[in-house]
Amino acid sequence: MSAATMTTTEPATAFAEPAREGHRVRAVLALARFEVRELLLQVPLLLTFALYVGFVALRLMHRDGMDDYPVLNTVDRQTQAEPLLFAVAVFICCNAAALRSRKSQTVQQFDVLAMEPWRRTLAHVLSVVPFAALTALVVAVEFAREALKPGAISHGSVGELAVAPLTVLLAGVLGVLLARLLPSSFVPILLSIPLYLLFVLASAAEDSGRWAGWLSPFLFVVQGGGDPVPSDLLGRPAGWHALYVTGLCAVLTCVALLRSGGRTRAVWAAAVLALAVTVTGAVGQYPRDAKALDTARETAAATPQKVQSCERRGRSTYCSFDEWSGVRSEWAEVVDRVQSAAGGTAAGARLTIRQRVYIDDQVEVDGALTPSTTPGEVTVGTRWGGNRVPEFAVGAAVVLVGGREDMTTQDLCDDARAVTVMWLVLSTDPTPTATFQNVRLDDSLSGPAVVLAPTNGMSLTGPQTTVLQELLKRPRAAMTARVKAHWAQLTSPRTTTAQAARLLGVEVPKEAEKCEE
Repeated sequence: MSAATMTTTEPATAFAEPAREGHRVRAVLALARFEVRELLLQVPLLLTFALYVGFVALRLMHRDGMDDYPVLNTVDRQTQAEPLLFAVAVFICCNAAALRSRKSQTVQQFDVLAMEPWRRTLAHVLSVVPFAALTALVVAVEFAREALKPGAISHGSVGELAVAPLTVLLAGVLGVLLARLLPSSFVPILLSIPLYLLFVLASAAEDSGRWAGWLSPFLFVVQGGGDPVPSDLLGRPAGWHALYVTGLCAVLTCVALLRSGGRTRAVWAAAVLALAVTVTGAVGQYPRDAKALDTARETAAATPQKVQSCERRGRSTYCSFDEWSGVRSEWAEVVDRVQSAAGGTAAGARLTIRQRVYIDDQVEVDGALTPSTTPGEVTVGTRWGGNRVPEFAVGAAVVLVGGREDMTTQDLCDDARAVTVMWLVLSTDPTPTATFQNVRLDDSLSGPAVVLAPTNGMSLTGPQTTVLQELLKRPRAAMTARVKAHWAQLTSPRTTTAQAARLLGVEVPKEAEKCEE
């Protein structure tokens, strides 16, 4: 009996404490899993996530010629605004989940449970993580789909790609924190509107170059309608911003835990560390050398030859920013095709294809490039594929016919050179009628129109359009031979549209001698 008594009085406290702590951790994780399941049953959450995934899927399935050549330093930013509606749903549903016990009037029953309130708050925060992970998965699939295309240009940023999942995580944490500070289900709904306006204002501030805009966790990707620029000209502190938002998530989590009574050393230490990370991320976003960035942008726009590399392909030289070096072969195919229909010295001319970008006070803004005045130089932009291909062909044909791009600034009304330029483009195109329609600004096939090009468009009169339509009805080889045979006359500014029609053997339009457009 005495031996049995000694056995029951063996000190067990040394093993009991770690076992209880481990049990608490498992309890928090079990509660977090339960809250995840509860959130998965919320219709707004499921509906907005389905809309998010559906929108991304539709965008990936959309087929356009330019989609074959995605510029990855714009693709990564396109992923940021797409899950915004889903983040709002996470914000509201997580707040409602944290207030469930208050709504069900079961708060008092928690007093008899072993789990402290701050651990229940931690479980609610952890329940947001799977939804942030799902967002990260969608972002990864979306970006990988674009990056794996053979024509993908440039590279993406991990910091930019991290913004979308961090936004969802922050929304959930903020919902839990609000439930602890202002326990009312109407607060998230009322707060959504001023938060949205705040993000819009912050995005506008960032877009106008003000650093303070980056202190907003989320920024709308403002589309200025312009073409992409090299990634080193963007000046976006994406990595620091991702660190800042990560720290902000941790700070809000610690505040929620402290508010719930979790005033332990570990929570206080985590709060201090999270605050340090947030401050570091905020300070890291401050532009260190804005003057150098402005100089780099000015150089890229005004004197791109200083920062570009060149490559000789066939007769011509192709100069571009390094991130676009993989597209030079595509440009060369177009130049060779158009030049094969040219005659005279143009058939063996050495061209320089120069990539150019438009930069004003901002980057990626809508603006027209001025035609180059350098003889033999053809401008190409930073978008490729789709309609950009025939537009580039127009630019190359203009230089072959007129010697310089600024020929398009001259009055080409009743000028045979306009007909010759378009013949070089269309006679070598696999779908000339469709291309003729697409390259015209008004998508017409008759009458006057402006023909698109990488720089200034070229005006085409009604009679010139009529002559081209007649040429397209004839055998291409025979017409190409006639163009080469009369190349000197057809590229002379003194030759009229009517004379060009007679030289090429097609009917002269009745209004060809007039030039009223």
